[in-house]
Amino acid sequence: MVGGPGADRYSRQVLFAGISQSGQQALGRARVALVGVGALGTVLASELVRAGVGALRLIDRDYVDWTNLQRQSLYDESDAEAALPKALAAAEKLRRANSSVQLDPIVDDLTADNAEWLLAEHDLVLDGADNFATRYLVNDVCVKRDIPWVYAAVVASYGVVMPIIPHNTPCLRCVFVAPPAPGTTATCDTAGVISPAVGVIASLAAAEALKLLVGAREALSRGLTWVDVWNNSFQRTPLGGPVADCPTCGQGRFEFLQAERGSGAATLCGRDAVQVRPAQPLQVPLAALAERLRPLGEVRHNAHVLRFITPPHELTVFPDGRTIVKGTSDPAVARSLVARYIGS
Repeated sequence: MVGGPGADRYSRQVLFAGISQSGQQALGRARVALVGVGALGTVLASELVRAGVGALRLIDRDYVDWTNLQRQSLYDESDAEAALPKALAAAEKLRRANSSVQLDPIVDDLTADNAEWLLAEHDLVLDGADNFATRYLVNDVCVKRDIPWVYAAVVASYGVVMPIIPHNTPCLRCVFVAPPAPGTTATCDTAGVISPAVGVIASLAAAEALKLLVGAREALSRGLTWVDVWNNSFQRTPLGGPVADCPTCGQGRFEFLQAERGSGAATLCGRDAVQVRPAQPLQVPLAALAERLRPLGEVRHNAHVLRFITPPHELTVFPDGRTIVKGTSDPAVARSLVARYIGS
């Protein structure tokens, strides 16, 4: 078959001296975990799968929404219409791009309870998250387990990328000792985000990922790279080694990983929505819940999610009891609606 699967798939990549045949073989053995399959994550996933990584775990708590389609390149209108979980929708698309890659979609929230289990045994972790709490949790696991990872973030027209090799480069807390206080940084809700910025930042992060996976550490951008595609700015801040008194990599304190999970609510970036998480994972019978809610509003459900619309709010319930409440950014309002309609 002309152009079919086979040795020619990666021929142009193998011709590149930085990768070559040995690097391609290393990619084929690599196990990568991606935290978040949203804007950055969809580009990262596509580039790593097309490059031929051996296995990719896709971790995401959210479902595809119409507002995602402007910048989250793996999804289409049918995914939004069905409210498919992002991890599952992404895996379906990625299998069509490269069926030889082992894909492991995980529809769940990365928490202190499961982060070590989800991320351990991987050669690399990629950051497609939309919040600092998750990134500090990733940093804890990667430093503890000595797993390289690539920090990436984007908002409005700009973003940052920083590859991290525990105990070799600065970790996230070496550079940002504490998460920024709420309301002190721009978010997708307050500043928006444009797709070209997503593509540039994700591609820079993917390039750092390839360097790490093929063993080309001498080619890494050892610092913080900042790009603004609207104002034509590119800046790289070189960084030295780890900070001696860093709470995480210097002192070995994994405060985010050791935090108790409990129940909680988290505002979702760019969505006017809040995720409400039960104190313990549940087993929600979606079909039975649909029947109970049907007299109260519009209900749609499939094997993966239940969507309940009661204007001006929309509740999307996952089988483990997590609920995303759309139409509010107030965690108290979201928790109240979940208690009223879901009962948890």
